[in-house]
Amino acid sequence: MSTAHDASGHARSGPEKGSAVVIGAGIAGLATGALLAAEGWSVRILEAREVVGGRAGTWEHGGFRFDTGPSWYLMPEVFDHFFHLLGTSAAEELDLIPLDPAYRVYSQPRQSDPFPPTDVTSGRAAATELFERIEPGAGALLDAYLDSAADAYDLSVNRFLYDTYETTAGLRDPALLRRAGTLAPLLTRSLASHVERRFTDPRLRQILGYPAVFLGGSPYGVPSLYHLMSHLDLDEGVLYPRGGLTEVIRAVERQALRFGASVETGCEVAEITTTDAAGPGRAAATATGVRLTDGLRIDADLVVSTADLHHTETALLPPKLQTYPQKWWDKRTPSPGALLILLGVDGALPQLAHHTLLFTEQWRENFEDIFQSPTRIPDPASLYVCKPSATDGAVAPTGSENLFVLVPVPADPSIGHGGVDGDGDPRVEAAADRVIAQIADWCGIPDLAERIVVRRTIAPGDFVDDLHSWRGNALGLAHTLGQSAMFRPRNASRKVRGLSYAGGSALPGIGLPMCLISAELVLKRLRGDRTPGPLPEPARV
Repeated sequence: MSTAHDASGHARSGPEKGSAVVIGAGIAGLATGALLAAEGWSVRILEAREVVGGRAGTWEHGGFRFDTGPSWYLMPEVFDHFFHLLGTSAAEELDLIPLDPAYRVYSQPRQSDPFPPTDVTSGRAAATELFERIEPGAGALLDAYLDSAADAYDLSVNRFLYDTYETTAGLRDPALLRRAGTLAPLLTRSLASHVERRFTDPRLRQILGYPAVFLGGSPYGVPSLYHLMSHLDLDEGVLYPRGGLTEVIRAVERQALRFGASVETGCEVAEITTTDAAGPGRAAATATGVRLTDGLRIDADLVVSTADLHHTETALLPPKLQTYPQKWWDKRTPSPGALLILLGVDGALPQLAHHTLLFTEQWRENFEDIFQSPTRIPDPASLYVCKPSATDGAVAPTGSENLFVLVPVPADPSIGHGGVDGDGDPRVEAAADRVIAQIADWCGIPDLAERIVVRRTIAPGDFVDDLHSWRGNALGLAHTLGQSAMFRPRNASRKVRGLSYAGGSALPGIGLPMCLISAELVLKRLRGDRTPGPLPEPARV
C-alpha cells in the first residue's frame, strides 16, 4: 500500500462525527471526502490505482499532456456551489476561459451541395442568428426552445438533481404538481422527437440532439426533459479550465486535504466488511469498514463507495447484502463504451476548434449500431474531437497540437484493449485508423496521419480493467426515463446500514457536475436533509 497524500492533522470545521472510508478517488470520491471532512468526519479516501481522478485521468508522453476523460466544463454554478460549501469558489480554484466558438460542427461530406463547417457561438443572440441563417424561421423556434430548456434546467436543479428521494415530498409539492401537464410530455417523448417536431435541417437537429451522448444515451432514448442541456452550451456558454479538466480534480482534492482527509493510492478494496446479516429486514447488516486486496482491514463507522456501482454491489458485497444484484443489472442500459484516441500532432490544425463534432448523415443508424443488438462500431462514426492546444499552450510542445478523440461505441469489452503507438488489439487500432482517416477527410487535413508523433488508444476492455466498469461502459448508467431521477439507484444501500454510494451510476447521474452533486447527497442523507434543492451555502467572510 502506498500513500500519495496524507493531510492528517489539519483542522476540521465541525465536531468529530466518526471515521469514514471513501472507496475511489475520482471526483465523486474526492468531493465526498472533502464534504465529510469539513463536516467533522475522520476520512480516508482509498484509490486502487496509483493516481487519482478515476475517469477524469491524465496521461503525459513526448511533451504532450492529455486529459483521458471529461473535457467539457458545463453547469458552472454546480462547481461554484460545491466550492462555496467549502468556503472557496471556482474563480479562486480554477483559471476558467470562455470558449469562442463554443464548438465547431462538421457534417458528413456530400458530393453535391456539401455543408460547410458550422461554428456554434454561445449566447442567445448568436445562437438564434445561426439557426435562422441555416433554416429560415428556426431562430424564433430556437428562442422558444431555449426558454423551455432554461425552465427545465432550473426545475431540475431545484427539484430533481439534489433530491435524495428518501421521501416523495418533493415530488408531491403542489407547485410541481401544477406543472404536471407540461412535464408529462417532456418525460414520455424522446429528445429526438421533441427536436424533430420543431426543426428540419439535419445540422440543427444534430446540434440539439447530440448532448444526449453526454448523458450516456441516444437522442432516441433519453426523455426530452433533457433538452435542458442546450441551455448550457447555447445560452450559458462553454468554459475551459486552464491546464485541463485534471485541474478540476486537483482543486477538489485540495479541498479534501485542506479539511484533513487522507488520500491513499495503491489501495484496492476487495470487500466491504459488515456485521453478520441479522435477517431479511430492510437493513440486514451494518458496514464496519473495508478489507484491501493485501489483506489489511480498515475499520470505519461509515463507508461510501464511489467505485463503479455494479462492481461495488456484485463484487464487494455478498449476494444476500446486494441492493442491486446481477439480475437487476441484466435489465438495465449502460452508457455507450468509448474508443478514445490521444494524438500528438506535429504542426498546426486550424481546421479544428477547441471542441469539434463530426456528425454522420446516417444519424439514427449510428446510435442503433451502439445500442441495438447486434451492436457494432459505427463506420463512419459521429464523434468528438477536443483540441485543448487551441486554448492552452501548456498541453503540447510549441508548434504541435494535442487531440483527444472520443468515438461512442457499444459497451462491450470484447471490442478489446488499446495501446501506445498502435500496439493495442487489432480491432481497436483498425477502428482508430478509420477514425483518423475520417477526421482527415471531413475536416480537410489530408496529411493528418503522417503528422502524428504520439498515439494512444483506450477501449472498453481498458475501462473494465482500470475502472471495473460494468460492460466496459464509459460513463455509467444511461439516462433513460427508467434510469433517471427517482428511478436511478439511490445513494444508500437498503441492505447495509452505514453504506452510501456516490458517482456516475447513482443519483443524480453522469458527468463531473452530477458527481459533485452525488457527494452532496451523501452529506444531505447523513444530516437528515430531505429537501429537494441544494444545501444552503455558508456565509463567506
